[in-house]
Amino acid sequence: MNWTLEVVVVPVSDVARAVAFYTGGLGFVVDHDTELGAGQRLVQLTPRGSGCSVVLGEGLSEMAPGSLRGLQLVVNDVRAAHTELTARGVAVSKVQVLGPSGARPAVPGEDLNNGGFLFFSDPDGNGWAVQQISARL
Repeated sequence: MNWTLEVVVVPVSDVARAVAFYTGGLGFVVDHDTELGAGQRLVQLTPRGSGCSVVLGEGLSEMAPGSLRGLQLVVNDVRAAHTELTARGVAVSKVQVLGPSGARPAVPGEDLNNGGFLFFSDPDGNGWAVQQISARL
């Protein structure tokens, strides 16, 4: 039996602002946008190529807006992802290499497979990582 992770709830304080960031800044696609009544809204978005979506909405979780950490996207070229996100206006860290001695800046031409990362936060402070995996070990 397969067990697939399909949805992660991301706690936000302003759904419209979050949707603008996730679509305009990150390029996520809106799967559905539903009014739940009494001014509540639930929006499901999916990163390009992903089998897992995020759900944004107010009051969907007991987590405080901005309290979620450790969300991770995987790309085949973290340097290209850095360029794309920066061009979209997302404040991202420099590309880093994580290894046994901690994090250090990536150097030009270095193979970043599995160890190359960048980091950013959404407008509420939810923390994301982007990891390069161009070939699985």
